[in-house]
Amino acid sequence: MASKNISFDQIPSSIRKPGKYFEFNTKLAVRTLPNNKQRMLIVGQKTAAGTVAQKVPTLIFSDKEAETYFGAGSMLHLMARSAIKANAYLDLTAIALDDAGAGVAASGTVTVTGPATSAGALTLYIGNQKVVIAIAKDDTATVIAAALVTQITKQPDLPVTASSALGVVTLTAKNKGLCGNDIDLGYELAGGAGVTVAIVAMASGATNPTLQDALTVVFPEQYHIIVTPYNNQTDLTTLRDHLDSVSGPMEQRGAIAVYGMNGALATATTLSGQVNHGRVLCSYLRYTSATKRKSMPYEIAAAMAAVMAFEEDPARPLNTLELKEIAPANISDRLSRTEQETLLYNGATPLEIGPGEKVQIVRAISTYTKDAQGIEDVSLLDITTIRTLDYVRKAVRERISLRFPREKLSSKTPPKVKTEILDVLYKLEDLEIVEEVAANADGVIVERDLQDANRLNAKIPTDVVNGLHVFAGRIDLLL
Repeated sequence: MASKNISFDQIPSSIRKPGKYFEFNTKLAVRTLPNNKQRMLIVGQKTAAGTVAQKVPTLIFSDKEAETYFGAGSMLHLMARSAIKANAYLDLTAIALDDAGAGVAASGTVTVTGPATSAGALTLYIGNQKVVIAIAKDDTATVIAAALVTQITKQPDLPVTASSALGVVTLTAKNKGLCGNDIDLGYELAGGAGVTVAIVAMASGATNPTLQDALTVVFPEQYHIIVTPYNNQTDLTTLRDHLDSVSGPMEQRGAIAVYGMNGALATATTLSGQVNHGRVLCSYLRYTSATKRKSMPYEIAAAMAAVMAFEEDPARPLNTLELKEIAPANISDRLSRTEQETLLYNGATPLEIGPGEKVQIVRAISTYTKDAQGIEDVSLLDITTIRTLDYVRKAVRERISLRFPREKLSSKTPPKVKTEILDVLYKLEDLEIVEEVAANADGVIVERDLQDANRLNAKIPTDVVNGLHVFAGRIDLLL
């Protein structure tokens, strides 16, 4: 039998004093795969009332904490709330940005006419929240508008402030920038004959803060899912570059990002085509003026990401999972099958309304649809693919680090390393994360580098397990 060289880390070979010496070796202790707990990061804007300064990553455990840290009704407060409602056990970090110095707050108006010739109630929808006031007989437009302002002031979680004059209520976004334009307004009038309401949508918000300022701060950290409130090409390009940097072979902190859209389908597919990245997901739920209560894009994104973070199996599809507390679209706004197919072919993840008026994921895909040559490419279609590859890399990397922290490189080393890689792959196969390991085993190559005497190279073919998304059957009629 060939002799095996036993190496020691703490017992020197030069000992002469008699004795029985033992050291503890923990390099072989871990034989399982690493956990895949997901850490989520949300980036958004705070208000001056927030107690946490901008660009400070902060762990969030509750809606109330987010309100205190970032200001009631701020973008970041509402994003955190949406995430926590979707996944109460979330590992959530938030990093705030102040409004841009040159930022402009979006504004809209609610114009009331009167007087009321009968009693009633007016419900004003502001995003995913509602404001309800009573209308008394003979109330004038000025009185009704003032009552709206009073009630809005009593609801600090709203994303707007309000003022009124001569029956016109002016709503102003609490945070400056483009996202204020996404705060939808709607109303319902019950009774209150003689009263009419006219809404001018929120608009004119401009100039977001610099997203890169937040991403630079968190660059050294591992966050598996990043949520951005900004759904424009410039900010998403910044985020895409960040993901390439942190997820690449040098940093190896694999991450994906989620943004939300709730407008026209063509707008969503155009933007996803401009992003075209295997680590970026667009969650899309269409609202039109027919839907009065509407979740804002950044609330949709936060809920989507939180649901994804709950699923620690990277290969398991997310189909049918619910985004809790996201407002369902009216029947007339809901996506047809053809529209869903269009979204899935153009890099946007459609959301649909399931039983019980629950907002559900249809199929979670990335925005990547074409390679660098403009040729259609489905290699990273499902977001589970890149999440699986990230986990395989983590599992192999950690096993090699545990087994060979101070290894010498000789002709005996490559076979030992290959054995460990295959062991990891077989364990991943047991969990149905990869498959066909035996068939691809000969393709696992571990060899010494031809230029660097201290380097070992490996090739690891990985057949990731795909999701069961489509089942087709033929029913033959027999008479």
